[in-house]
Amino acid sequence: MDLSQGTASLSDDALQDHLLQGVSRTFALTIPQLPPALAKPVSNAYLLCRIVDTIEDEVALDSIQKRRFCQQFAQVVRGREPPESLRDALAPLLSDQTLPAERELIGLIPRVVAITHGFAEEQQDALACCVEIMARGMAEFQDRDLRHGLATMAEMDAYCYYVAGVVGEMLTRLFCHYSPELAAHRAAMMQLAVSFGQGLQMTNILKDLWDDHGRGVCWLPRSIFDAHGYDLRGLKPSHDSPAFRAGFQDLIGIARGHLHNALRYTLFIPPQETGLREFCLWALGMAVLTLRKINRHLDFAVSSEVKITRRAVKVTILTSRLFRAYNPLLKASFALATAGLPPEPHRPLLPAQPPES
Repeated sequence: MDLSQGTASLSDDALQDHLLQGVSRTFALTIPQLPPALAKPVSNAYLLCRIVDTIEDEVALDSIQKRRFCQQFAQVVRGREPPESLRDALAPLLSDQTLPAERELIGLIPRVVAITHGFAEEQQDALACCVEIMARGMAEFQDRDLRHGLATMAEMDAYCYYVAGVVGEMLTRLFCHYSPELAAHRAAMMQLAVSFGQGLQMTNILKDLWDDHGRGVCWLPRSIFDAHGYDLRGLKPSHDSPAFRAGFQDLIGIARGHLHNALRYTLFIPPQETGLREFCLWALGMAVLTLRKINRHLDFAVSSEVKITRRAVKVTILTSRLFRAYNPLLKASFALATAGLPPEPHRPLLPAQPPES
C-alpha cells in the first residue's frame, strides 16, 4: 500500500509541513518559529513520535501487535529494517477510527524515515533513542487495566516520562547539537527538560480527563485521591465531590511546579535565540492558561469547556514576543499568570537555576 504518489513531488520540508498540518496544528504553528537548522529535525522527530502514537492508539491492534509494530518501527528508525515492510504490514490493519492524516503518515513511513537518515549522526541518535524509549514505555502501559487510574504519583511520573519527558530530552539533544552555548548547560537542561515535558503532559491529562474516561482510561494517580478520601473507581462526570476537587487541585499544583521548571529551562536559552525561546514560551504559555481555566472550572464535564480560545493563543504569542528577551519580565509574567493556581508541592521539583540576564 503506497500513499506517496500524491506527495512525491513535494520537497522534504514541504512534505513534513503538510503532514504536520494534518496531525498537529499546534506543532505546525510552533515549529516554524525555530531556526531552519532545527525546524527540519524537530518536525521529523514529531512525525516519528506521532507514528508511535498512531500504533498505540489503534483500536484494531491487540497489545501484542502494538508491541511488535513499535519494536519494528524502532528498528526501522535505526536503519536495521526496511521501512516498506513495516508500512505494508501495518497500513492494511488500520481501522476506520484512524484519522485520514494519520493513515497518510503511516503510508509515508519510508519517506519520513529517509529524511531521518539524512541528519547528522548525533541528531539521528537523539531521534532513535526517543522512539525506542517511547515505544517501550507506552507498550508497558498498554498492557494495564487503566479504568480506575494509576496506583501512585510515581507511576504517573513514569507515564509522563515515556510520552513527554523523553521528548524533552530528545529536543534538548537537538538544541545542544545546534548551539555550543546551550551545550555548556546540557546537564541541567536535560534534567529540566523531563520536568518541562511532564508539565505539558499533566496539563493535557487533566484537560482530557473526561474524554479519556469515556474510552475507559484514567491516567490520574489513585494515591493522590485516596489521601483526600476519594475512590477513583467511582469517578463519573457531573460529580459533586469536594474530595475529588481537592485531589485534582493537588495535581494542578504539581503541574504548576513542572511548568515553573519549564520557565527555568527556557531561560537557559540565550535571548538572541528568539525562535528557540518562542518555541518554548508558546507551549508554556498555553499550558499555563489551560491550567488556569481548569482551576476555574473544576466541575467541567468535557474537555471543550476548558480548552483555551484562539484569542488566548494570540495573546500568548504576543506576550511571548514582547517579553522573550527579558528574563525578569518573563519571571514576573509567569508569577502573575500562575498566582491563582494551587501552590507547588513542598518537595522541590528539580530546582536548577539558569544564569541571570
